[in-house]
Amino acid sequence: MDNLALWQRYQDWLYYDPDLEFYLDISRIEFDEAQIEELKPKFDKAFKDIEALEGGAIANPDENRMVGHYWLRDPDLAPTPELKQDIIDTNNSVLEFTHKVHTGEIHPPSGGKFTDILSIGIGGSALGPQFVAQALAPNDAPLKIHFVDNTDPQGIDKVLFGIDDLSTTLVSVISKSGGTPETRNGMIEVKKVYQDRNLDFAAHAFAITGKSSKLEAIAEREGWLAIFPMRDWVGGRTSELSPVGLVSAALQGIDIKQMLQGAKEMDALTRKPSLKDNPAALLALAWYCAGHGRGEKDMVILPYKDSLLLFSRYLQQLIMESLGKEKDLDGNVVNQGIAVYGNKGSTDQHAYVQQLREGVNNFFLTFIEVLEDRTRDFVEIEPGITSGDYLKGFLLGTRTALNDKDRGSITITIPKVNERIVGALIALYERGVSIYASLVNINAYHQPGVEAGKKAAASVLEIQKKVMEVLKNASSPMSLAELASEAKINEETQYRTKLEKEARKRVS
Repeated sequence: MDNLALWQRYQDWLYYDPDLEFYLDISRIEFDEAQIEELKPKFDKAFKDIEALEGGAIANPDENRMVGHYWLRDPDLAPTPELKQDIIDTNNSVLEFTHKVHTGEIHPPSGGKFTDILSIGIGGSALGPQFVAQALAPNDAPLKIHFVDNTDPQGIDKVLFGIDDLSTTLVSVISKSGGTPETRNGMIEVKKVYQDRNLDFAAHAFAITGKSSKLEAIAEREGWLAIFPMRDWVGGRTSELSPVGLVSAALQGIDIKQMLQGAKEMDALTRKPSLKDNPAALLALAWYCAGHGRGEKDMVILPYKDSLLLFSRYLQQLIMESLGKEKDLDGNVVNQGIAVYGNKGSTDQHAYVQQLREGVNNFFLTFIEVLEDRTRDFVEIEPGITSGDYLKGFLLGTRTALNDKDRGSITITIPKVNERIVGALIALYERGVSIYASLVNINAYHQPGVEAGKKAAASVLEIQKKVMEVLKNASSPMSLAELASEAKINEETQYRTKLEKEARKRVS
């Protein structure tokens, strides 16, 4: 496409909202008016789906659940007065708890104030809080945050080693059911360290969990500092603006009211039933056309700002867990999904941009441009040029170089990285996922593949228990076949769990 045609296309398709100072440019994604006309009935249905979802319809039929993360930032939209009041009361309780911690009214048993937070959670209970902490936590945050987000013992040890004083560290345990193995394991490991140091774990801990969950029962029985709710109508990957993300953000000194406000404003923009007036619909259009409605191209997220480094990891779960589905809503096998990866600019100039420009054309890029350079005095690297000018130059140069090779891209431009804008970005992508899911007729709110993995893991652990029991009672070395027979394990499981090495080590 020549420069004149690209300029005209840019003018035709540029979206701008003056209140958020937010730009979305999809002009470098290939589509034409015939495709737009063909997709019009799908978008009309998607807009109706949004209205029904926000009205309290069962949007997750597999689990017979409503999907209400939109109500979190605008309680007036909640379908019942009880739900509205519950959201308001919960947000107030988060702010009240934060105030008491910051002022020292809630304090460590030894006195003084809490200085750190150790957040134990996995998936949506970690990725959102990690992204927001990286993006928004001030350098002089009242509490510094640390994360246990895996069941790797060495990883847990390293996190704990990085905390100066556990006696002044709050512990947040996040699990809707209270039975998530990784979170449970992390809690048990951390609790033992507290006990080994003669510290009262309950006097340092608070829970974020579902009503009547195993974790709620533990927290109540042991007398933890607080319990915040995880609701069954909020999925993990859309939970950042629930207590899952809000409590830790507020404790770090992040303005959660502004995060909620930014999300509310973006929700209003993405509720409009008009393609060109709805930034999330434009985003979904670009994704659909880039991958021909079948996810044939990967999504590369490239923010040109260090504080947005973890945005691509956050979006991996939001997009891939929501859209990666074997079957559509009619039961047809469709194998949908969009693979997401990314890092940051201009680091990627020296990493994988080489392949993006000259290798296999199996992706589209999303550039995220931040207009604010820095808040303090500028440093001129060359006369009239700052480091930020170089960053902007790398973004524009990379986009042009890719466009010259017919590599499609989207550009999002934001004024700065602050609470309101981060809230808006979260809401934008949540709605983009909803609209795209409607376009391809899938359920964006369940995760059968994740559940299958959990069941398989449980099966492997059960087999391990049987094997260990046999080995404990063995009086002499056993062959793999003998071990499998004694533990009643079939040949397929033998191969899958690779028990031979363990058996030889234990009985030799």
